[in-house]
Amino acid sequence: MAHFAKISEENEVLQVLTLDNKDMHNADGVEVESIGQEYLQTHNNWPAHLWIQTSYNTRNKKYYQDKVLAEDQSKAFRGNYAGIGYTWDEDDQIFWPKKPYASWVKHNASASWKSPIGDAPTLTAEQDLQNETHTYKWGYFWNESTTAWDLINELE
Repeated sequence: MAHFAKISEENEVLQVLTLDNKDMHNADGVEVESIGQEYLQTHNNWPAHLWIQTSYNTRNKKYYQDKVLAEDQSKAFRGNYAGIGYTWDEDDQIFWPKKPYASWVKHNASASWKSPIGDAPTLTAEQDLQNETHTYKWGYFWNESTTAWDLINELE
């Protein structure tokens, strides 16, 4: 099955539909996105250029097979599998999820949003051990008001 995102004129994903692969084959039996777009236009009354193919198995620019990171990454396609409310970035050919925080920025290399100061710090070995024994629940959480990672320590 092929998947196509129906986008608005403002590039917001409105819907994602599946399409039988045979409905996008050319005369040589090769899948062609534009043929799928024409099929969807004919059967859904939505302009062909507003149907964009998306990969069900791609997220953060990585391709997964049976939910496991695939050895062959050549099938990674358009950054992320499109979802309703995502935005299509035609220039970078990426479907972007909603921005989680106002201060976060696009990271094209991973097709994901990143904090302006980078990834959350790593927990210490002691914190990890306490999490494993379920004595504490340690974790870093983004604090938008301070634009910093806060370490949270909650007893379970």
